Amino acid sequence: MTEYTDYYGPEGLRTRGTVVVVPGRGETRATYTRLGKRLAAEAYRVRVVDAPGIDADDLAGSLTRFGKQLAAAAKDSAPGEDGVVRPLVLVGADRGAVAVAALLGRNDAPSSGRPDAVVLAGVPGRGATAVGGWEDELDVRTACPAHRGTLTEDAGIRCGALDEAVPEALLAAAYDSEPGVPTLLLVGDADPLADREALVRAAKSLPRARLSVVRDAHHDVLNDMQHRSVAAEIVTFLETLRNELVPVVTVDSSAW
Repeated sequence: MTEYTDYYGPEGLRTRGTVVVVPGRGETRATYTRLGKRLAAEAYRVRVVDAPGIDADDLAGSLTRFGKQLAAAAKDSAPGEDGVVRPLVLVGADRGAVAVAALLGRNDAPSSGRPDAVVLAGVPGRGATAVGGWEDELDVRTACPAHRGTLTEDAGIRCGALDEAVPEALLAAAYDSEPGVPTLLLVGDADPLADREALVRAAKSLPRARLSVVRDAHHDVLNDMQHRSVAAEIVTFLETLRNELVPVVTVDSSAW
């Protein structure tokens, strides 16, 4: 079994950058097939890794191993000066997003494979939230019939994973971190696991951060009913990043 799942852009087009996707609690690489294909269609090289293993009793060691996992995933993703077609962007979901933020906030974070930007989606708030059975978990995750089917039919999905508390020390490290790179935060306004106030504070504390709230989206904000608009927001971020954070499109006048 391969370590990664890769998605390539259309043949003949120059690769515009590299995106490494980090799943969250209970998810598998198959969870991000739709997102991977959509970003790849825009000529970005996409690689989905396995969800990080986090040991609450050894957070430092867990983050060190996670950093090495990401560096290895990025290193041979495409030919380039350091084995990567840049910009290199990490996209983390749920606990994957928390782990990415916590890792980049460390003083000893590995420079090898360091990203040029990050997308943090569905970052959970502090405190345990009881989710309940599988149908309840699906309701927390998504209202999208296709995504609900993908989750239900995937034998690798760990049912009940959202009931596993994210270690408080890991959450604190993530919320207090300064990734040092442009950051796009994505949250659904119908996500019962999110702490919107904490995300607003985090976004305002960072010099180059944007918090985008997705209307009626649930916890799996990358895969919910609004997945096309969310993918478009990520592509807009990627293209803005390539343009030194200067928006490619601005609106001079609008009636809506």
